[in-house]
Amino acid sequence: LIQMLRRAKKRDVLQLLKRAPEEMLPFVVEAAVAAQSVPALAALSDFLDFSKEPRSLLETFLYATAFSPRPSKELLRLMLDKLDGKQMAPEVWDTGMVALGSLLGKLCQQQLCGLQVMEHGVETILTGLRRAEKEHEAVTHLLALGNAQLPSTIPTLLEHAEEGPTAVAAAAISALRQFPAQHISGQVKRAMRRIFHEKRKSYEKTCRLAAAEILLDNTPLPMDVINILLAAHQLGMEEATFLLLKVQSSLHSNHHPARKIMSDIMRDSRINNYNHFSKAGVSSSFSGPLTATKELLSTFGLDLLFLEGGFLRKSVSDFSLLSHNWHLRAAQVTIEAQGIESMLGENTSEGEEGPELMAGMSAIFFDVQLRPIIFFQGYTDLMAKVLLSSGEPTSVVKGNLLLMDHHQVIPLQSGLQAVVKLQGGLGLDISAHVDVNIWEQELKTNVNTRGSLAIDFQAELDTPFLQTTLRSQTEAETSIHFDTILRFSGSPVLMCLQLREEQVPYR
Repeated sequence: LIQMLRRAKKRDVLQLLKRAPEEMLPFVVEAAVAAQSVPALAALSDFLDFSKEPRSLLETFLYATAFSPRPSKELLRLMLDKLDGKQMAPEVWDTGMVALGSLLGKLCQQQLCGLQVMEHGVETILTGLRRAEKEHEAVTHLLALGNAQLPSTIPTLLEHAEEGPTAVAAAAISALRQFPAQHISGQVKRAMRRIFHEKRKSYEKTCRLAAAEILLDNTPLPMDVINILLAAHQLGMEEATFLLLKVQSSLHSNHHPARKIMSDIMRDSRINNYNHFSKAGVSSSFSGPLTATKELLSTFGLDLLFLEGGFLRKSVSDFSLLSHNWHLRAAQVTIEAQGIESMLGENTSEGEEGPELMAGMSAIFFDVQLRPIIFFQGYTDLMAKVLLSSGEPTSVVKGNLLLMDHHQVIPLQSGLQAVVKLQGGLGLDISAHVDVNIWEQELKTNVNTRGSLAIDFQAELDTPFLQTTLRSQTEAETSIHFDTILRFSGSPVLMCLQLREEQVPYR
């Protein structure tokens, strides 16, 4: 369909969009975005009305744009035109911002940072951040800057990380964690030290832990590692347990950039001793390989942070690919729940204001941060969803993405030319469900990821006297389900974790 659309005229693409059956329309929109021909983009511009189209179709267009492997400046112009001054649903605007950030970052990787339309795109995000009146609006624009990964925006992210309220600071630190190691400069590390050691003001503990992770994961100085380990006992029991297990997990990871530094520090018995590492919390941090070859390492990581009362505060499941100092977060799903302990009559930590009851999720897929999803916010919202719940999971992202798009002409020694074409598409469906059972005092979370990959390779030699073609098609499908059940009706808290991977058909 993509190859057909690249040869089509605007009126033909527009006619296809208007006549496509409702269930096929998202697929046609995704293909038109992937084609990226001028007629296809012009047809999309005429067809899509951001004030009228259903939210699901607009999000399909925006995510197809965000994951485009080699976007064009015409696609950026189309995106900015659709977002500029239009009245639209808040969720569509939020998705548009994070997609715009991804688009800017990928264009910059193509050495197109200096274009005027690029400057307009960056200013759109920064202006939205300055004008944000609600916390979630600021969070969305900060996550967009994280997707863009533009070094010029790092001072803005640092300002919000240090001075913003908890949700804003957490989003700014999360955005900084998306930057490659070469951009985590001394300026960034100094700010992370101030946050972790609370030099200017007090910070929520998850923000402090995230700041510590930036310091530990980006060529840390030995003194940073020592100071973090020594300060761990000043945190709460659960946070200290989590942080110390994070360090121990990195010691067993051959690919971790700080492994040698940490190994040297662990020879010091003043740091590496039973008293220091025998924390009794139930929080955990684990990372290990799924598959390993000479060229590629795929890893699975699981972080679970609990509150002192035994309630799950945050869980992060992470699937990453590493090759030759190149790191790709293939899929990372974060589920957060807060305020449950106050609802059940538990005391919050001393000196801390009880947080609002909330559960939500955010996901990063192929290094693109998606729009965060709130399951419920506030006690009234929770009760409404408990009583009126359909039991259906919440869709995070669903669609078809063009991941690879390569065309090359290779001159041969004989004087002839070979034409090589490679395309790779991914069908993806990520959904999640959080179920809080107040009467049974039970919390269940389910994250379901289904994907199918298709790769089409073709090499051809076409001359007046000879024609030959080599073609290869590869397909694979997989399903991964991650479930947690937490029962806090008694002590100790009971927890069950389950990671299920269905058999992978490979053709």
